[in-house]
Amino acid sequence: MNWEPWTGCYKASEGCTNCYFYGPYGKRYGQNTIQKTDEFDWPIRRNAKGEYNIKGNKILATCFATDFFLPEADEWRKAVWAVIKERTDIEFLILTKRIDRFPVSLPSDWGTGYDNVNIGCTVENQELADYRLPLFLSYPIKRRFIACAPLLEPIDLMPYLHGVEHVTVGGESGREARECDFEWVLNIREQCVKANKTFWFKNTGSLFKREGIVEKINPFKQTAKSKEFGINILNGQKLF
Repeated sequence: MNWEPWTGCYKASEGCTNCYFYGPYGKRYGQNTIQKTDEFDWPIRRNAKGEYNIKGNKILATCFATDFFLPEADEWRKAVWAVIKERTDIEFLILTKRIDRFPVSLPSDWGTGYDNVNIGCTVENQELADYRLPLFLSYPIKRRFIACAPLLEPIDLMPYLHGVEHVTVGGESGREARECDFEWVLNIREQCVKANKTFWFKNTGSLFKREGIVEKINPFKQTAKSKEFGINILNGQKLF
């Protein structure tokens, strides 16, 4: 399930260039005004019986079609943290390219983190891994994962894997997508094996290079194609 308390976004780094939502060919191209949605308090809405409309024991992907740490949402984020705190029976997944803004509007009772919050830091190349991940690991977060998506080049994550639970890898989708090389994917998987971390090859991207051959893959088949390789290491963990 997805929860978008606000909508709109704009480029943060190289991985945003061909964003499947807000890039030149994305369905929300040009929607860079950040606005609240009618889902803002959705997780705590109740029915006539006083029960939550959203039942517990669910994973709620939060702001996956925008960014949780946009500066325009600093004031709204305070209220969203309160919603998250109330629904301790839901696991909230938050994925961001703006991890440097994590401390802004953090709740006073955050401490070492909320048990039901799993925060993911996106890195698409080595430069951003080396900038974002040290910051990511320095913050008080109980549950962390790394998302190499879109994967644009080989990335060495070994200096940072000690502080995370999981790594997700995916290629870039869209009309102007850049290549995702299977060797890069396998290399990150090997790093996860050495560090004893779970790994998920989420999707191939639109241009998938394997054994020197670049294959163009339909967006609707990219997840299924990545699964065919059987390289995921999940150990019973639910997919993000």
